[in-house]
Amino acid sequence: MRQQPVIAPVVAVVGPTAAGKSDLAVDLALRLGGECVNADSMQLYRGMDIGTAKLTPGERRGVPHHLLDVWDVTVTASVAEYQRLARAVFESVERPVLVGGSGLYVRAALDDLEFPGTDPEIRTRLESELAERGAAPLYERLKVLDPPAAAAILPSNGRRIVRALEVIEHSGRPFSATMPSYDAVYPSVQIGIEVPRPVLDERIALRVERMWAAGLVEEVRGLLGQGLAEGRTASRALGYAQVIRYLEGEWSEEQAIEETVRATRRFARRQESWFRRDPRVCWLPYDVPDLLERSLAQVAVRVCE
Repeated sequence: MRQQPVIAPVVAVVGPTAAGKSDLAVDLALRLGGECVNADSMQLYRGMDIGTAKLTPGERRGVPHHLLDVWDVTVTASVAEYQRLARAVFESVERPVLVGGSGLYVRAALDDLEFPGTDPEIRTRLESELAERGAAPLYERLKVLDPPAAAAILPSNGRRIVRALEVIEHSGRPFSATMPSYDAVYPSVQIGIEVPRPVLDERIALRVERMWAAGLVEEVRGLLGQGLAEGRTASRALGYAQVIRYLEGEWSEEQAIEETVRATRRFARRQESWFRRDPRVCWLPYDVPDLLERSLAQVAVRVCE
């Protein structure tokens, strides 16, 4: 494991969607003289602004933000590529403030993760099987081939199951051998924003309502002209997938809104479960008036260690 030349620890602001991570990250960057580094997988896509709650230039308050608007919507997301980009930023920025709720992207940026190669032929075959038969038989196969990986992956997460089986077949190694560890490459202070579930559910509903009012449908309609529907990753993003089904006439607009809220709440629970497993995250209540000061205190403790 090679230690990277970062003088100060990376400050990471993590937690579920709609918790207030972006605003706290800007506050921290302003106080620390830092720059924000995006760790939201969907905010890497150009043009996906409203549905990902991407901060506007004004909301960034003069703080430089890195790794926003990197990929076209037709590009399939790559955690390995993100890792390369994030670490290049870390090495060029004196005080990076990593912010986002994509747990694997946070870990890829900070920890000792290696990503095995891909095999398009194997991936295509497995994805075809997933589309035809569903996730259940693939998951049963994974339980036989790599029980630890199966235990760590939701039976309904078809994409992750396909990736695990692809790695096993392509490399001959268990997928669990490539799964995240807590071995850090970069020292970090990880601050999790804690929001009670009923409050978070309400915040998510309000956020979806505001996204619709801000023009999410029009944003998706424009991105469809840029190939959004053909993008393996971007077309499945929360809100975007639901709007596509509405525009295709499969759902009513009301149903699309309800499904976006429901799916986002499920996703927030998965995010929280992911970050709760990491003992390095210091959780702070979202509504304390001195949230910024408490966060800075955690940074100060880590710097003095």
